Amino acid sequence: MAADDEAPRVALVGNPNSGKTAVFNAITGSRQKVANYAGVTVEKKEGVFVSPAGTRVRVIDLPGTYSLRARSPDEAVTRDVVLGRMDGEEVPDAIVFVADATNLRLNLRLALELKSLGRPIILALNMMDAAEKQGLDIDAAELSAELGMAVVTTVAVRKGGVESLLDQIDRTIQVAETEGWSHVPHQCGWSEPGSRELRDYTREVERILARAVRSPAKPHLATRRLDTVLLHPVAGLAILFAILFLMFQAVFTWAELPMELIDTGLAALSAWLTGAMPDGPLRSLLVDGVIAGVGSVVIFLPQILVLFFFIQLLEDSGYMARAAFLLDKLMGGVGLHGRAFIPLLSSFACAVPGIMAARTIENRADRIATIMIAPLMTCSARLPVYTLIIAAFVPDRAVLGGWVGLQGLVMFALYAAGILSGLLVAFVIKHSVLKGVREPLLMQLPAYRLPRPRNVALGLYDRGKAFLLRAGTTIFALMVLVWFLGSFPAPPPEATEPAIRYSVAGAIGHALEPLLAPIGFNWQIALALVPGMAAREVAVGVLGTIYALSEAGDALQGSLAAVLAQSWSLPTALSLLAWYVFAPQCLATLGVVRRELNSRFWPLVMFVFLTALAYGAAFATFRVASALVGS
Repeated sequence: MAADDEAPRVALVGNPNSGKTAVFNAITGSRQKVANYAGVTVEKKEGVFVSPAGTRVRVIDLPGTYSLRARSPDEAVTRDVVLGRMDGEEVPDAIVFVADATNLRLNLRLALELKSLGRPIILALNMMDAAEKQGLDIDAAELSAELGMAVVTTVAVRKGGVESLLDQIDRTIQVAETEGWSHVPHQCGWSEPGSRELRDYTREVERILARAVRSPAKPHLATRRLDTVLLHPVAGLAILFAILFLMFQAVFTWAELPMELIDTGLAALSAWLTGAMPDGPLRSLLVDGVIAGVGSVVIFLPQILVLFFFIQLLEDSGYMARAAFLLDKLMGGVGLHGRAFIPLLSSFACAVPGIMAARTIENRADRIATIMIAPLMTCSARLPVYTLIIAAFVPDRAVLGGWVGLQGLVMFALYAAGILSGLLVAFVIKHSVLKGVREPLLMQLPAYRLPRPRNVALGLYDRGKAFLLRAGTTIFALMVLVWFLGSFPAPPPEATEPAIRYSVAGAIGHALEPLLAPIGFNWQIALALVPGMAAREVAVGVLGTIYALSEAGDALQGSLAAVLAQSWSLPTALSLLAWYVFAPQCLATLGVVRRELNSRFWPLVMFVFLTALAYGAAFATFRVASALVGS
């Protein structure tokens, strides 16, 4: 550790979508860690690598920025670290500026700003393979002479694609140590450039590009032709909604076989344990607690992987930024900034990273509005609840001429309900407590790229691993607790009802039942909502454990969905779906809102408002459904 503290420190700086993080991953591999900067919620990614010359180097991946004139929390961190203003952070010994070689006009202005700091700088022209395919001829030597800094070419996603950068880092560190830069505290006296300086930067960039970059006689038209269709205000939106619709249909159809295999395996394991072990608390814990509880959650892993597969493809292909551009006008109609789309789409995976991604929104009012509606986007933790209820109460049949599955259509409707309610809430917030002038959307559209199978596979592996780790830790612990509360104390000898009715869990559920009876919830649902505050999908495991303990002998011979179909009414099921569309039942989400906004007020407002909204929606759904079913 002490050796790492003495190692030279290199900072990676670059525009968003320049491949900076890919460079970081390529040179550090698994030798990296993530923490937070002192006093702020922005993440700090640091790693260590050994250079070709055998020098141990510390490298820090700074948040993407378009300029040192910071306008968001992420950009402010990059500025302060580079300038030596961040408390507890050493000034980098050298800077590696990672630039997208296909879009140097936008990148080079920041390079000129960094040059004015007087620090050793290496310009890494990343994505050179894409630039060559577009017919761009970049003279690295001429560019180096014009900029007055070392220039190397990289393709970070290829094996060996950063070797030239590693060699140049060695040379730069040697020069820095010779000139006495290394480990010397140095705070730059930089001041924010005015409009005149910015115009000078722009003219200088154009002059440099004219000398060092030659564009093809016939411009690369593939991206432009694709954008003509995909960014069309009508056809583009239709394609976007078709992609989202396909995604939700695939969540059911593609995952059906692996889910059946997991279900069959869990049933066989349960039957084997039941036959191999004597009746007693240990067998009940394993069969009714672990398998019925944790297994009820694990079975939804294939559907979660299908959802993340689509999100990964959208991100890696470059389509995600275009979706934000498409929806800018729609989101502007409710007062949201176009940049809010990416945090909100990220919230379909989990609201926590979605809320953290809102740091890129410069205006604080827009950022707060985006954060407040992020929990309304249907995160993957809701997917097990939705799937369970849909499987229990929605027939598995085709509609609309056999082209669309009814279950997938209902799933799409639930996601759409979350999106539309989020837009409505944003409209109310932005036209009441968070009024302000809406800023235009300015963003870089990355080039289209074919998603690399290795990157997609690694992304799915990480998501699946995180889900299984939570199933094996948080969910497992909660299931054991629920099993214990549902098994003790033992029922009296003259008991005529299932044992769980006399247990601590039964007492808690019955105590909460009157509060939720107006919206159709029974005591089992009331009990499931409590540990569901830790993670929404826990509610499914709790229901599995509760109904396993409620049955006698051949408990849960059928699936949990079949048991619920026999135990609940249709209005109750629809009411629970409405509740989960709105309720912010996740302590991690509330915690990250508290940290991101540095306020206790906004998470309290979020919890109270969305809980009231969930109760109202569930109440209306239950009453209307009861009236229709009754009629």
